[in-house]
Amino acid sequence: MNIEAGKLDASRGMEQRPVRPIAITGGQVLISGAFVGTSVRVAHGLIVEDTVDMPDALTIDAQGLHVMPGIIDIHGDGFERLVHPRPAASIDPLIALMEADRQFIMNGITTAYHSVTWSWEGGTRGSEAAISILEALERLRPHLAVDTRFHLRHETFNLDAEPVILDWIAKGRIDCLAFNDHMAGTIKQRHRPDKMAGMVTRSGLGETAFLHLIEQVHARADEVPASIMRLAAAARRAGLPMLSHDDMTPHMRAWYRDLGCAIAEFPINEETTRSAAAGGDPIVFGAPNVVRGGSHTGCPSAAEMAAQRLCTILASDYYYPALPLAPFRLAAEGNLSLTEAWALVSSGPAAALGLTDRGSIEAGLRGDLVLIEDRSPLPPRIVATITGGRLVHLSDAGRIALNG
Repeated sequence: MNIEAGKLDASRGMEQRPVRPIAITGGQVLISGAFVGTSVRVAHGLIVEDTVDMPDALTIDAQGLHVMPGIIDIHGDGFERLVHPRPAASIDPLIALMEADRQFIMNGITTAYHSVTWSWEGGTRGSEAAISILEALERLRPHLAVDTRFHLRHETFNLDAEPVILDWIAKGRIDCLAFNDHMAGTIKQRHRPDKMAGMVTRSGLGETAFLHLIEQVHARADEVPASIMRLAAAARRAGLPMLSHDDMTPHMRAWYRDLGCAIAEFPINEETTRSAAAGGDPIVFGAPNVVRGGSHTGCPSAAEMAAQRLCTILASDYYYPALPLAPFRLAAEGNLSLTEAWALVSSGPAAALGLTDRGSIEAGLRGDLVLIEDRSPLPPRIVATITGGRLVHLSDAGRIALNG
């Protein structure tokens, strides 16, 4: 294999600098749905054939470890707590996203989609906040260890944002687009202060002003379907992956599917989930749902859905550490084998997002790898993370050796 011919494009990740090849030896490597006792070699950002000569390689002893494809997080909004650690306190997005990058590598996440909500609510989910995150990400991206992308969660009643989003799509600034509609629930709960307190706080408005804003925005409900269709058409032309969030009925899922919005993200009941599966749609549930033993909002159990093959992707949602833990929990509880469960965080999201260069361990793909120690009853531990062929996290320096 000519490894010079397959150099990794560094436009979506850490600045390209000379990097030492890596040889991982002695581990149990997840290859083609099975664990194999073999070695893995990475050069110029790519996994290469085991026969490639690499005399100057950095060698990692993976004895007793699982060697897995790097985790792909299709939907993570844990960064929100880094930008706003307290309701009235905010941190520069540049600092927050750099911290998120550190959290990714410690949790084996090698491709991350920051799920940024742009809502009609304003405040921390308004236009200024969304734009600041996008601009910070674009500025930081070449310096981040993880391939970090922009997942726009568009609140469909945010009609005034449509021209800007269309422009972002045309300019390739969005990496996937999700359609969210929390207006129905907001209308039902608007006169319950206990339910509205969080939204009021996020908006930066008083309660009376926020209730008035809800009425103003809801009055334009008739305009929403056409806006969704225009945005979906633009996304289709751009080849942009689309998700529909919190689908409530099979009809709703079918409507979005017909628009080219193939991915069902967090369907709220089993009937809708089954409809999505029957339509061949990738289905996303939250890894925290698995780790906690159920949904905190009364939605389907992700573990039960996975056991019934009604979940094809797990996302970090609001808690990054849940993503590497969830597959091991599914396997320990007998819902799936570990190889099947790991597909939910690797090959599953890769296929749904059209990332043909990653998601499994095979020659020619990106050198995105995670080495994990599993010593039950302790939680699994990330020992090393490799992104684009670079060793970016190592918790046990005794496992490395320099050859040559």
